[in-house]
Amino acid sequence: MGEDTRSAVYAELAAVGPYDVRPGHALITMVEPHPGHEYAYNRWYEDDHYYAGAMAMPWMFAGRRWVATRDLQLLRYPRKSAVAQPVTAGCYLSTYWITDGRYDDHMRWTVAINKRLNRDHRVFRDRTHIFTAFHDHAATVYRDGDRGPRDIHALDHPYTGLVVQVVEADSPGRRGELLAWLRDDHLPRRLGGSPAAMVTIFMPTPLPLDRMTYVKQVDGVGTRLTLLWFLQQDPRDHWGDRFADLDREVASSGLGDVQFVAPFIPTVPGTDRYVSDLR
Repeated sequence: MGEDTRSAVYAELAAVGPYDVRPGHALITMVEPHPGHEYAYNRWYEDDHYYAGAMAMPWMFAGRRWVATRDLQLLRYPRKSAVAQPVTAGCYLSTYWITDGRYDDHMRWTVAINKRLNRDHRVFRDRTHIFTAFHDHAATVYRDGDRGPRDIHALDHPYTGLVVQVVEADSPGRRGELLAWLRDDHLPRRLGGSPAAMVTIFMPTPLPLDRMTYVKQVDGVGTRLTLLWFLQQDPRDHWGDRFADLDREVASSGLGDVQFVAPFIPTVPGTDRYVSDLR
């Protein structure tokens, strides 16, 4: 394809299709660098992959990296987690927003670019994907109503902490009931006076069949919900009174169970801060 033809195709693509500003979809990926490779992994992700493997792609309009130092890893529960084995696995987390209605377009590009990166030896091998899934946005619940940042700002606003919660419904048919309870009852009550300004709720989607082989399909595509709690304070400051019992209230609802609760803090882009605190 010649340069003029490529330019014409780009112009045509930009002129059609959805382009509303809202996180219709998300990529949430939690990775464990292999012991002894923590610094090399962080530099590869900071200096190359965050941009070439994510932010440079069409329709991915926001991103942020998070880290769980060892003390944060030890706060995770339940100990027998269906998401991470052991529950402490996965010290780095990346979150990305994708324009609503552009999931298929983005996926075609991301599969192609990652195959190219692999051919060009720009894929870091000494890591394990613990939890990597694309998601569809289901709801956002705000603590302060119309005041404060919206979910479109969540990955750019300087939040000082994040809590990832994975909840599983008893069956695919009850996930809608679980979502409604979380959105309309549980989260509005829990957010009152909370250090969390908002919670976004996502539903995992199947990964493409032609994905890279080191990325595994997560379980629970039809039954799970992934919640991201965006905090205005360090998660350690209120862990005991705000986040240590999320599993009990979900279980008491009779609609499902908590499979994973994990706190993170933001990385400092371009630095190796916190790398020495992972083990």
